[in-house]
Amino acid sequence: MSRLPRVCPVGVTQHVIQRGNNRQICFGRQEDYFAYVGWLKEFSIKFSVDIHAWVLMTNHVHLLCTPREVNAVSQMMQALGRQYVRYFNHYYKRTGTLWEGRFKSCPVEDEVYLLHLYRYIELNPLRAVMVAHPADYRWSSYQINALSKTSTLCTPHPLYIALGRDTVERKICYQSLFTTHIEEALLKDIRSAIQSGMALGKDRFKEELTLLTGRRLQTLTSGRKVGWRKN
Repeated sequence: MSRLPRVCPVGVTQHVIQRGNNRQICFGRQEDYFAYVGWLKEFSIKFSVDIHAWVLMTNHVHLLCTPREVNAVSQMMQALGRQYVRYFNHYYKRTGTLWEGRFKSCPVEDEVYLLHLYRYIELNPLRAVMVAHPADYRWSSYQINALSKTSTLCTPHPLYIALGRDTVERKICYQSLFTTHIEEALLKDIRSAIQSGMALGKDRFKEELTLLTGRRLQTLTSGRKVGWRKN
């Protein structure tokens, strides 16, 4: 069966996840993280992709990004994946694949889910019980988005910028998003969308993307969907 083409319209935010094959370790030392981030920056610039949030875990990566050119996310991830695998295999004296097939991605409705995804991505180290607070984890965007750490990789999303009139107000508002847990129903929605490649948003957003791309972007269900929000 042929693989369905990705739905990645220009200007529509994407949640991207790439896992190690069989969940194997992809980052074994600090230098590996530095290498990956460096190439992520290089290829995001080359292929015109704005990176808003990220987290590099030991065996997988989450990105929140917006393409500015057609097919930009796929080009970025393919170039990044190939470059990093060559580096990783050379250093660890191994051969073969590192990644679990194609990366997964889904289009995101900004107004409904964007800030939830910032939080979901940057809370990964806490859910994995690696740190006690997201600020303690070096390899995520939390220190940039919440603590105003300088970054040449991060491009603030307009909705992030709208959180406050200046950097201080924005930082305080962003930190307040992390004072509550993510609801289970919301977690389920996020995970289901990224696994299926379906759009993450309200029905109208999914219908609009379906008309734009010709791809069905919502799961067919019998009866009325029960979720964490009302459409």
